[in-house]
Amino acid sequence: MEEENSRTRIHKHPWKSSLGNLKDLPIAPSLITRGVSPTMALFHLSSLCLLSFHKALDSSSSALPCKPTSIYPVSTTDAAPFGSSNIYKTKKFPRKRRRLGECWAAVVEDVDKEILLPAGTEEQQEEEAAEEYDWREEWYPLYLAAEVLDDAPLGLTVFHKQVVLYRDGGGVLRCYEDRCPHRLAKLSEGQLVDGRLECLYHGWQFEGDGKCVKIPQLPEGGKIPLRACAKTYEVRESQGVVWIWMSEKNPPNVDKLPWFEHYDRPGFQDLSTIHELPYDHSILLENLMDPAHVPISHDRTDWTAKREDAQPLVFNVTERTSRGFAGQWGRSKNPALMNFLRFQAPCVLSNNLELVDKKGEKQYFSALFLCRPSGQGKSMLIVRFGASTRPVLAKLVPKWYFHQNAGKVFEQDMGFLSSQNEVLMKEKVPTKELYLNLKSSDAWVAEYRKWMDKVGHGMPYYFGHKSISLPQEPAVVEQAPAGLVAGISASFPAKGGVGTQHAPNPANRYYRHVVHCRGCRSVVKAFQAWKNVLLFLTIAAAGAAILAAARKWKVIALASAALFLAGSYACSSAVSLITTNFIRTHRRL
Repeated sequence: MEEENSRTRIHKHPWKSSLGNLKDLPIAPSLITRGVSPTMALFHLSSLCLLSFHKALDSSSSALPCKPTSIYPVSTTDAAPFGSSNIYKTKKFPRKRRRLGECWAAVVEDVDKEILLPAGTEEQQEEEAAEEYDWREEWYPLYLAAEVLDDAPLGLTVFHKQVVLYRDGGGVLRCYEDRCPHRLAKLSEGQLVDGRLECLYHGWQFEGDGKCVKIPQLPEGGKIPLRACAKTYEVRESQGVVWIWMSEKNPPNVDKLPWFEHYDRPGFQDLSTIHELPYDHSILLENLMDPAHVPISHDRTDWTAKREDAQPLVFNVTERTSRGFAGQWGRSKNPALMNFLRFQAPCVLSNNLELVDKKGEKQYFSALFLCRPSGQGKSMLIVRFGASTRPVLAKLVPKWYFHQNAGKVFEQDMGFLSSQNEVLMKEKVPTKELYLNLKSSDAWVAEYRKWMDKVGHGMPYYFGHKSISLPQEPAVVEQAPAGLVAGISASFPAKGGVGTQHAPNPANRYYRHVVHCRGCRSVVKAFQAWKNVLLFLTIAAAGAAILAAARKWKVIALASAALFLAGSYACSSAVSLITTNFIRTHRRL
């Protein structure tokens, strides 16, 4: 009885606990924004509930504004299996004791419909029924062609499939399964010998088509076994990107190979970077198709992001297929300037803008994101920013500065996205049970998760809007630092640790970007060399000042030492800027 009374009190006065924060409640759009004071808003709300209560006493239960079921969620510990929508069940209470709570729920529900994206009607759910899909029958972006080395193999991953990419003696791109048929050693740990890929475990060598052509341990006159060959994958270079066809049963479908019109225009310029990131590719894509977070998360990172520009957004979905979706979006304060966003299965996102300049010429701007799933909780991103024209100032800024700024942007989001990935794995429920998507900011996110519902059954794992499929096998941590180095690295996760700059630590910018970028590696080496030279000159100039007899030469030597020291410090700062993670000021404890 006492428990029922407590429930009755909760339903009877649901607004009391929130009186102090009434402006934050969902009734704001309908009452407070019209100039009604919080007190009057509360008066209107309570009057509506009392009126409904009195009508309900004088008539049947059909007069109630909502069905007599509880709005309170039950514990999810005994919930239905993954993907089930029955997480929130209904509980019935005595009718007379619940009607005020029902009225409150009806008001909140009406307001929610104005600002929240709907879960979907039965008709929509039928249209969004699962479609035939196989993640292997797709092209995946492997790498930037310009970054593939000529003298070393490159180990990469697509979902859980490990591959090795290299250029043979003729400069042709080759790709194998990253596994030697002898004893399963990684071929990516090997080396190139006369255009052949050699496994460094026992020296087996493989030619471009995967055929084994040398086994040092084979007796004289012995024949190489037919099964001693590497499994090959088809790769294509297109518009500066290397793509891999993952199917083992069907030949490559060239029609599915992505093509980007703007990047084929004469004079179109682009800036491309690669980043390895410590969260799932679906989390990454979701983040990239979310323009609402940019003014807040990346405030003042460049001249385009300002937190005072955060505002409702306008979305218009124009296309939905099993191959993705597309549509326009813009800011409510400037609806005339609309961007065109397209998601193309399985992992390509483009955002294009066309406008006419003062000369009457049409200009094109494009942001292209190629997101490759590289394992559970990991992804690799190829970013390409392109335009038909560039400001003069942008041409003077070195590329490595733009690269480090891109790294800074991803680091600003890293804490949010890593934790989001962790929560999804722990909760084990579809995103509609966890997300509160707004119509004015999250339309693309909802579209993406609903697309996952359609095709996710053909993926190794996925998190959809109303269904999920968890990985069947847990992630395997490879090449992790061990011993004392691991302990020190764990103590400084934001900067990648001490003494681990070159270790494969996904929290370290050097590992996430610099190792994948020839330009940044060269710049780091050059700055380090100049730092050492200038430091040596500083010491030499200081020594000359000590030995000099004349006051004039002492001053000149000391001034030179100060100048050399400043140059050395500038070089050290540049190296730190390229290789060190960004940390928000309020997080620097």
